[in-house]
Amino acid sequence: MTRTPKKTSRANNPPVIDPYIPANGNFGYRVSRYELELEYKVSANRLSGGATITAATLASLKTFTLDLADSLTVSKVSVNGHRPQFRHAGGKLHVTLSSALPAGAAMSVQVRYAGNPRPIRSLWGEVGFEELSNGALVAGQPNGAASWFPCDDHPSSKASYRIQIATDNPYHAVANGKLVSKRTRAALTTWTYELAEPTSTYLVTLQIGEYQSHRLAKSPVPMHAALPHRLKRHFDHDFGRQPDMMKLFIELFGPYPMATGYTVVVTDDELEIPLEAQGISIFGANHCDGHRTSERLIAHELAHQWFGNSVTARRWRDIWLHEGFACYAEWLWSERSGGKTADEWAKHYHHKLTSSPQNLLLSNPGPRDMFDDRVYKRGACALHALRGTIGDDNFFTLLRDWTTRHRHATAVTDDFTGLAANYSDVSLRPLWQAWLYATAVPPL
Repeated sequence: MTRTPKKTSRANNPPVIDPYIPANGNFGYRVSRYELELEYKVSANRLSGGATITAATLASLKTFTLDLADSLTVSKVSVNGHRPQFRHAGGKLHVTLSSALPAGAAMSVQVRYAGNPRPIRSLWGEVGFEELSNGALVAGQPNGAASWFPCDDHPSSKASYRIQIATDNPYHAVANGKLVSKRTRAALTTWTYELAEPTSTYLVTLQIGEYQSHRLAKSPVPMHAALPHRLKRHFDHDFGRQPDMMKLFIELFGPYPMATGYTVVVTDDELEIPLEAQGISIFGANHCDGHRTSERLIAHELAHQWFGNSVTARRWRDIWLHEGFACYAEWLWSERSGGKTADEWAKHYHHKLTSSPQNLLLSNPGPRDMFDDRVYKRGACALHALRGTIGDDNFFTLLRDWTTRHRHATAVTDDFTGLAANYSDVSLRPLWQAWLYATAVPPL
């Protein structure tokens, strides 16, 4: 059950953008671009550099905040070339201007900072910037972006990015977007990536390791991999059907949303679960074992490029729009590749759901249960029920319409149910009431 903030004075209890992550997100401005110029020392786990944030004020603004973890120390802040007062505490960088900016004003915020980054402790474990045995990774979902750069850390806030990261040779650095330059000087290599597509902060990532880069052949969009040399043979087998997945998902979901292609990173360490980022998926060495035991996860992460990364839930209560859709994509791939059909998977997991506690509301599972497996499987079963109601042609046309209308934008459950109504000759209200707005698992 989601807690609703009590209505007290703003001084004692500031307004909350999303009760699932009540400390995240900021008021008074809208970010359009982040430019990061960073250096990371692997041996010391030392991150240093600066961020330039381009934004516009939404109201007259004299004070504002950015999300930034306390493990990083801010040394300098400037706004439109002026030096404001600032303080950094409680995961927030508080900035006070000498005079207010009017509504609609352009704002360029520069922040210099450094420190030993570490994950942010949360309801869902440790989230964000994480040291590996020989490198680093960023797993930002849902509130970990502030562990490595100052930001407006909420999925409804999308922006473009330029990420420049200098790190020791021979480490390979992967970030979102197109690699526009790679420059080696002495013991450091500087990698610069440009991400034009509007992207939520939690989907921005940095992956550093002794990786080799490879290009996958015969794919309808450019596909790359970065992984340790020792895993290359297993990778060729385990991820060998990725181009076929891409072809299928383009057919069913519409054009692949990223202009720069798709990259898979396989770390030298084991990871409990794979991670999605904009245009990138991150797997552990345990997902690359030579036996294709993780192929459903490979399909799941690829599907997130449409559902979650391009079309992003505006608030975390609607996470089924990410996970239910990506889970259903697993079943569609299984069906196309000669495994169980989507109908067989739906029946299998429906039986499991009816044997599980029936106390989860799919449209609002609550922060503690937002990553519960029932959100994934019940969401996928709801889509299968919809498919059975409106038919295959309407169902897949609806999905392509959904990914087109909300491409690189945000949406909520009502947007999807409203759009689905256009593809049905019967009222869908009973279906949505049963699957989304009641806790009991309905018949399939």
